[in-house]
Amino acid sequence: MRVLTSLLLGAALIGTAAAAPAAERDNSKGEAKLAKAIAGRVAGKPVNCINLRNITSSQIIDRTAIVYQVGRTLYVNRPRIGESSLDDDDILVTKTYSSQLCSLDTIRLLDRSSRFETGFVGLGEFVPYVKPKS
Repeated sequence: MRVLTSLLLGAALIGTAAAAPAAERDNSKGEAKLAKAIAGRVAGKPVNCINLRNITSSQIIDRTAIVYQVGRTLYVNRPRIGESSLDDDDILVTKTYSSQLCSLDTIRLLDRSSRFETGFVGLGEFVPYVKPKS
């Protein structure tokens, strides 16, 4: 009886573990939210850095990207690592060593209410999106 219980418990754990990665990969809501944010804009050539002093706002797109506004341009950063940690209710804590935010930088994520760290991301390239001239 113990062996049967152990086997059933093991099978349940394996089934749960196999289902978790599939759920993590499904970020269609995040992709839809990002598409809405950049709607009507055209992607430009990716850059490695943006000037910190020019950033007027930032927005986390759940499990997908961080969008930085610089003037009329939106820079979309899809992190190289940790994108599954992105939560739009988190606070971005950026520690930089220059006047620029670059693709080599990492960002800590803090829960807005508890202030506990919930993860971190390693930034990727910044893709500029601009509204085309009429």
